Amino acid sequence: MQTAGLLAVGVLAGVFAGMFGIGGGLIIVPALVFFYGLTQHAAVGTSLGALLLPVGALSAWVYWKNGNLNVGYSALIAAGLLVGAFLGAKLVEPVSDLTLRRMFGAFLLVVSVKMLWVR
Repeated sequence: MQTAGLLAVGVLAGVFAGMFGIGGGLIIVPALVFFYGLTQHAAVGTSLGALLLPVGALSAWVYWKNGNLNVGYSALIAAGLLVGAFLGAKLVEPVSDLTLRRMFGAFLLVVSVKMLWVR
């Protein structure tokens, strides 16, 4: 059950990462759209490309070094991310740029409301 749950977390995170470029993408995606004129699709793809290795590898190493990384959980979530990010990118490809931008904005609103009012 734990393995399935961790894979599901990875798939869900991967779908949102593939659709919205989340993570550092919460900053990168809007900046690329509003300040550099990229389409929403190009901003998401660029964000994913930028975050792929440098952010994850170096920060995970620091957490591992300090005893704060569960390698087994990370591996299972990564397997889910591999599938989920691919699915998310495929799902969002036919979506118009305006609709994707609105979906991203709605996602940010939901997260912000949860962060502000849920303990």
